Amino acid sequence: MEHTTFESTEERTFQYQNSLPPLPVPSLDESFKKYLDAVKPFLNKEEYRRTFEIVKKFEHGIGKELQHKLLERAKVKKNWLEEWWLNSAYLDVRMPTQLNFNVGGPTPFLEHYWPPKEGTQVERGAIAVWHIFNFWNLLRRERYIVDKVGETPLDMNQFRMLFSTCKVPGITRDSITSYFRTEREGDCPSHVVVMCRGRIFTFNAVHDGHILTPPEIHRQLAYIQKRCHTESNGPGVSALTTEERTRWAKIREYLINLDPKNVSVLETIQRSLFVISLDDASPEDYCMITLLTLTGDPTIRWGDKSYNFLIFSNGTFGTNCDHSPFDGIVLIGMNEYVDWKVMENEGLWKGSHKIRDIPWPEELVFTVDLKVLDDIRLAKEQYQKQASDLQLINYAFTSFGKKLVKELKLHPDTLVQLALQLAYYKLHRRPGCCYETATTRMFYHGRTETMRSCTIEAVEWCQAMLDPAVTPHKRQQLMLKAFERHNKLMSENQNGKGFDRHLLGLQILAKEQGLPVPELYTDPAFTRSGGGGNFVLSTSLLGYTNVQGAAVPMVHNGYGVFYRIRNDRIVVVCTAWKSCPETDAEKLLQTVFQNFYAMAQLMGRAQL
Repeated sequence: MEHTTFESTEERTFQYQNSLPPLPVPSLDESFKKYLDAVKPFLNKEEYRRTFEIVKKFEHGIGKELQHKLLERAKVKKNWLEEWWLNSAYLDVRMPTQLNFNVGGPTPFLEHYWPPKEGTQVERGAIAVWHIFNFWNLLRRERYIVDKVGETPLDMNQFRMLFSTCKVPGITRDSITSYFRTEREGDCPSHVVVMCRGRIFTFNAVHDGHILTPPEIHRQLAYIQKRCHTESNGPGVSALTTEERTRWAKIREYLINLDPKNVSVLETIQRSLFVISLDDASPEDYCMITLLTLTGDPTIRWGDKSYNFLIFSNGTFGTNCDHSPFDGIVLIGMNEYVDWKVMENEGLWKGSHKIRDIPWPEELVFTVDLKVLDDIRLAKEQYQKQASDLQLINYAFTSFGKKLVKELKLHPDTLVQLALQLAYYKLHRRPGCCYETATTRMFYHGRTETMRSCTIEAVEWCQAMLDPAVTPHKRQQLMLKAFERHNKLMSENQNGKGFDRHLLGLQILAKEQGLPVPELYTDPAFTRSGGGGNFVLSTSLLGYTNVQGAAVPMVHNGYGVFYRIRNDRIVVVCTAWKSCPETDAEKLLQTVFQNFYAMAQLMGRAQL
């Protein structure tokens, strides 16, 4: 693991927030130049000429005016994009978000002390939950270390959204409520919600100013588990959070009107630190756990909650999170912390077993009627139908990892991205427009920019790899050119010089001004190259860590690829929809792994 110190005594977690630079607005000509480069692999000469003309017309026409307005906005907003991004990428979305947008993944604790073992759910769960409470406390006291690149602090605002945060459905747009406060800012909620077999309970994480100990948490969880296993199941109201957003908003209104008590139940869930799901499933391997985090029992997780901690009956763990308030980095930070603490304590609790006189968990009961029960049934049906369509593969490539790639003087992340490009090209015989997450956390409230991995250089290299007439030396040269291009673009994206979010800003401004949609956005080249969230490859590096995650593809005929890189291995999760005849996650991954060998061989590692 990269770092073992999570606690800082010198710096406060959020102390640099106000001194971070504002998010820059790129220049029009720079963005359009990059955009034209990015669409090139997907167009023939004639199509490219047409797109070129459309771009020039936009640049010298309405684009100028919109850019001026954008610069004006950037003068008064430290992050001109923040609110637009949140709305357009997440809150305006109407399709069910739990399966289509939430992120999930196994937690890494299985690798050290906690292999699957029946009957350990509550005991291990109590220890893991205790570590999570401590992480919350670190953030409350602002003692969690500040992420940095070299000496430069990164934006930490997303860490405020991990606890006591929830999305609330709206008829046309959802909203986010967050109740987290640091100690200096005042009080904040300190209860958790536990879901088991369709029922909902709550208890406080703190008693007399001290966090509950693992034996105390054990008592609370065991009480809930016993009640749920000896009494009848609950209605599973949380399944409603898997619904299409407007439908869920209307059902929620109905629930509130049905009985004012339902409002306080909803608020208790929304304000809670996070949701603990006691799941009856017993996944035996990473593939199964990962699949269940995305598609598991909808009656024991709250799809709108920023953090659902899943504890399976055989003592394995997973997470499911609403993606709108934060990106993967927050979960990676917390999971690394818990993972490290579990290792440090050898998976055990070594403190006192004395249990204070703490209140028992309280059950939260929704008032429901036949209409609500029918809505729950329908929600479960549509969810199960989509969930059963997801193909998910989680494999580790163990022949080499970061160590060897670095010895070859290559960038490990770029290696995976180019291996993916080649795999897509081999299987589909065409370039695959690809989104890779680039972080913009160097800037105030920065989140992500789109790194488009399908460059002209990458495509030329892919073609050379499939052409038997091209010599190994020539292939190597083309590959190094593709590496260089990718690394340059990634660095520009991270420094606020990407173009995708810029184009989005101009598009939203045009809409806000009541202007017709500029032709740039209706041009087929825009969608074909991935614009408007149409990337066939949706990818993200989860860092050089033990933490694994997964998400579904962006489009029906696409793939979702999350990967982590360790010294000795590269672990990849790939998703696809079974109902799409042209995609196959397993085939794609196997091809990617073959490409790793081929690329190492090009660099003179013939013995692999």
